Amino acid sequence: MYRVSGKQIVLLAALTAVITALTVSLVQRAAVERRSVGDVIEPTVIADPSVATEEQNNIQIYHSVSPGVVNITNKGYQRNFWGIFPSEGSGSGSVIDTEGHILTNFHVIQNARQLEVQIENAKYPAKIIGTDRDDDLAIIKVEPKSKLTVVKLGTSTGLEVGQKVLAIGNPFGLQRTMTRGIISGLERPIRDPVSRRTIEGAIQTDASINPGNSGGPLLNDRGEMIGINTMIYSSTGSSTGGSIGIGFAVPVDLAKKIIPTLIDKGYVPRPWLGVTALPLSANIVQAFGLPDLEGMLVGDVYRGTGGAAAGLRGAVITESFWGGASLQQIGDIILTIDGQAVRSTDEFAHILDSKKTGEIVQVGLYRDGKKTVVPVKLTEHPRDE
Repeated sequence: MYRVSGKQIVLLAALTAVITALTVSLVQRAAVERRSVGDVIEPTVIADPSVATEEQNNIQIYHSVSPGVVNITNKGYQRNFWGIFPSEGSGSGSVIDTEGHILTNFHVIQNARQLEVQIENAKYPAKIIGTDRDDDLAIIKVEPKSKLTVVKLGTSTGLEVGQKVLAIGNPFGLQRTMTRGIISGLERPIRDPVSRRTIEGAIQTDASINPGNSGGPLLNDRGEMIGINTMIYSSTGSSTGGSIGIGFAVPVDLAKKIIPTLIDKGYVPRPWLGVTALPLSANIVQAFGLPDLEGMLVGDVYRGTGGAAAGLRGAVITESFWGGASLQQIGDIILTIDGQAVRSTDEFAHILDSKKTGEIVQVGLYRDGKKTVVPVKLTEHPRDE
């Protein structure tokens, strides 16, 4: 039998002590390094909502997701009667990948001369990567110095009225605030005051959304983004009032569809007839003795477009010295596109959005007292139009 001497025992104990001290030192050093960079810490695991209490679920989602919700400061200039003055606004955004891309609202970064993004306790300059004015969405980017917390994109398909939702953002500049509510309605068409177009399928919620929340995520009980908080309607009819009103969010499925294009091209290519379309009001119908029609007046027809090649005729409009305009002559009136009625600006835009650039559509017109159909090849809408 092998026997261990007293000297060997002492040496073994000393060696064990040295190894233990080195191990503890390495662990402590790693812990200090992790603490020095807050966003390297692994996010809190979100338990199955069916087995966690609502309070636990709320807390877990906040700790897991809020590090990926950023505060965006937009520094620009504002013009008024007295001249041009510096202006500053703020909003929220969600980190969507480890490369530093951030999803937010278009109106949050509109007219920005300088963008600053605060992530946790660090501030970064940001640049605009892509914008979609029509859907009030934008992608900006920062160059992170460390690992970022990514907000997971869920789906807006299959949502139910009454389902719990959480909103995280930076209202009134207060960092990473969370509010709770339910889905109050689905498939709401909301009129965007920025693009003057209707965003289809918006999510309505009673979760408190205040100025500064715009661009932040609307989350389900798994901490997944189902919408991008975009505006509220208060009892005064304002879209920028307090949270006593109704909140709306752009569905995340719409954002997921265009994010790759925004990052790749910087904008969303949209099909175009090559004309401006103006609502046909009852006053115009009466003034020009038109029959009972619903459609859109063709205004300007742009050279080099499908509308110009198809011979669409624009109205003659004169402008006065004081900035007014008067309709002198009726051109074509668009009644249908591929058999679908065109009775408003929203219907006109919605039908075209369902088409593709290069596609030929059949445009039903009222021209010179008769109805006719003209084939028009759709071209790509200019980005700056």
